[in-house]
Amino acid sequence: MKKAPKRDIHRDVTDKILAAIEADPGEFKMPWRRSGRGLTLPRNFITQSTYSGINIFGLSAAAILRGFEHNLWGSYKQWEAAGAQVRRGAKAETVVFYKNFETEPDPNEPEDDGKRRVARASHVFNIAEVEGVVLPPAAEPGPLIERLAAVDRYVANTKVPVKIGGDRAFYRHSIDTVHMPEEGLFTGSDTMSRQESYYATLLHEICHASGHKSRLNRPVPKAFGDPVYIEEELLVELAAAILCAELQVTQDTRPDHAQYIHHWHQLLKSDSKAIFRAAARASEAVNFLNRLQPESQHQEAA
Repeated sequence: MKKAPKRDIHRDVTDKILAAIEADPGEFKMPWRRSGRGLTLPRNFITQSTYSGINIFGLSAAAILRGFEHNLWGSYKQWEAAGAQVRRGAKAETVVFYKNFETEPDPNEPEDDGKRRVARASHVFNIAEVEGVVLPPAAEPGPLIERLAAVDRYVANTKVPVKIGGDRAFYRHSIDTVHMPEEGLFTGSDTMSRQESYYATLLHEICHASGHKSRLNRPVPKAFGDPVYIEEELLVELAAAILCAELQVTQDTRPDHAQYIHHWHQLLKSDSKAIFRAAARASEAVNFLNRLQPESQHQEAA
């Protein structure tokens, strides 16, 4: 009897994510709350609608870099109409939105229906820079996450220090440390439990650490949204999805991974090979982290 070929988890996970991206996986939502102050997904405080696309990452990055406690925004006119006042000297952030209009179809293009879409820029201010508005009340943190011992051991074997606390998830390259929000802030999403969200986030940051100069020595991004930053996010989230499958954090590849990757990949539409470079480097990162594990322990986890 011919032995069945061993499942290639790396290829399997990557193929599923690419298929989900092609089918448009929808908007990514952050799976934790910031200090009980509401989801980190940026929201217009006046209309209560959430921002989408690249605005999610641009406004979230601005909130983090500028130390804002809330990811709530509004235009000058919106705050004014609500009876609030933007402080003198406040710095606006740019958001991009699209307007649809119709024009005469191009007679040389048979499929041209005359419909056009043009990008427009607007400027918004964070609620921290506005006077005369009441901040939303804080919510109580949820219960602790049920631990996955095999994943905790896997992370410990990488020797990357993990600091728990605060309301941000990030890897600090300069001091080689992973920082995670408090467990009680994780809310999960429509497709991931709180436990899955916590460990998927933790593995994402550990995969960032694999690129440190003492490990795989990947290029260090110089600014949010630059090509190196985008490619790093692509490969790290692919690597995290692979590890979630290998370590059985999730029973199947979650839509959340595809949603996150989709938004970054949209910024590299001009580079059709970017996602495939990211997939190759993701496998390299996972293989490196696997080699840090005692063989028997990794087999047990996988």
